[in-house]
Amino acid sequence: MGAQLRVYKQKISSAQTTKKITKAMELIAASRIQKAMGRVRASAPFARAVTRAVSAVATHSNVDHPLTTEREVIRRSAVVIFASDRGLAGAFNSQILREGLELAQLLREQGKEPVFYLVGRKAVGYFQFRKMASAGQWTGDTDTPHFHTAEEIAAALLDAYDRGGNEGGVDEIHLVYNRFVSMMTQSPEQVRLLPLEVVEAEESASAQVYPLYEFEPDAETVLNQLLPVYIQSRVFNALLQSSAAKHAATQKAMKSASDNADKLITDYTRLRNNARQAEITQQIAEIVGGADALASGK
Repeated sequence: MGAQLRVYKQKISSAQTTKKITKAMELIAASRIQKAMGRVRASAPFARAVTRAVSAVATHSNVDHPLTTEREVIRRSAVVIFASDRGLAGAFNSQILREGLELAQLLREQGKEPVFYLVGRKAVGYFQFRKMASAGQWTGDTDTPHFHTAEEIAAALLDAYDRGGNEGGVDEIHLVYNRFVSMMTQSPEQVRLLPLEVVEAEESASAQVYPLYEFEPDAETVLNQLLPVYIQSRVFNALLQSSAAKHAATQKAMKSASDNADKLITDYTRLRNNARQAEITQQIAEIVGGADALASGK
């Protein structure tokens, strides 16, 4: 009985230690969510300005630009999966990997060959373990993304798109990432990045009178300068959204782990008390039995 009490005591101590760790990680994730969402909000004005500029050029010019024109035959499609470098985030990585593989399967059914680009160690590890090929990998910058990472990803994607499916590149590009909806909800998102369809829904829905645009030196040159910046901003937004969603998923997972630790502590405490009570009852029974035996022997 004493050994059983020691086991329960060790399990209670272990659960209490685990709870301290998960509680600390929950608080850290909560503080990082606010910083991540602040970065998303800070990047929004620039993204909107670039979107409006690209929309203006595409709407008010007749330029047949390669980035805005869908190719007649799409042979290869890039699928960029934004995962995380670290775990302890519940279903965050598994759901985005599942979403990316489902998209790849859909592309295969349409006669297109998916080409994977991976962001985050969890995605890279998943593909390496299953011996699946990927055309590009970026790791180490998912918790607090920097713009130079978005520039590198955008440059690789644009290079592959410029080469085209016939020359080992791609004919279209899809982004797959987790979008931050709320502290409790992270939604997998699929976005076709290229070829580009520029739509300003809010402005087109209104009766606003557009100004007359003139482009210097010409519309094609303006698009050549704007579209890469637009692609970079979209990739960076996906990185920031994925980062915020990951911290929210970590907080949710650590909150669940802390609650489970509380339940384990309660259960083991009750079992320990029951075992202690049974030991005391047994000791009393032995004492009473011994006293009765002594009394009957006299």
